[in-house]
Amino acid sequence: MDFPKITLVGVGLLGGSVGLAVKRRGLARCVAGLVRREESIAECIDAGVVDMATLDPAEAVDEAALVILCTQVGQMGELAEQLKPHLADKAIVTDVGSVKADVVTTVESVLPRFVGSHPLAGSEKTGVANARADLLVNALCTVTPTERSDKEAVESVEKFWQALGSRTARLSPEEHDLVVARTSHLPHILATALVRCVLSGEEGRAAEFCATGFLDTTRLADGAAPMWRDIALANSKAIAAAVSDLQEELDGLRVALEAEDAEALESFFDEGRRLRADWLQGRK
Repeated sequence: MDFPKITLVGVGLLGGSVGLAVKRRGLARCVAGLVRREESIAECIDAGVVDMATLDPAEAVDEAALVILCTQVGQMGELAEQLKPHLADKAIVTDVGSVKADVVTTVESVLPRFVGSHPLAGSEKTGVANARADLLVNALCTVTPTERSDKEAVESVEKFWQALGSRTARLSPEEHDLVVARTSHLPHILATALVRCVLSGEEGRAAEFCATGFLDTTRLADGAAPMWRDIALANSKAIAAAVSDLQEELDGLRVALEAEDAEALESFFDEGRRLRADWLQGRK
């Protein structure tokens, strides 16, 4: 693929990683970044993730063939309105948001050549300083077209992610949100709840005894609070259902513990181990 210009709207971890990958693979003659802070311009250019960066939406998307929204999902509707007057007629717009139904409904009504997408790659770390050119290699990227989607735009978006080394899969926006509520959103919530339970409790010295198991399990709790607030609000029903199912698991475990039911406890741990082993085997 060869785009004359690709614009990243928001240049943090994911946006920066896309920019590095595009430049490494020679997929665009110019990679532009739209940022919110004056100091971010130098940061992005110094990090090598863009060729130019600006605070001006018109300058950022001028003559861009592909525009990628890499901001918090709660900001994407407003950004679509801001960008619309300045986009080229055939410009394709996509995003990297981890919630799709709300984003697609909002942005698609403003930008007819918008195609939702979500690369399942990232880190608890944030900011352009943590961007990596290989972040998307072998990652699965969901593409979420609707009946309104331009077929040519959908194919172009899929080919773009594939050109960055990702695998692609099509899901409806609604199906996507149901799935990631459990595979992505619930783990972040669980990690945060565990940190709150252990480190804000009345156990006093608990922090002294937190070792690698606690560190590994709670890594995701480092995610930015405003980003996760927006995700939780945009996918609240699916996440609430996932939390309810998790609560059932914990309630069953509590009953087994209170009854000192050795058989039930062994079954609990064994099934978890077996299911995870099967999942890992399927990834090979």
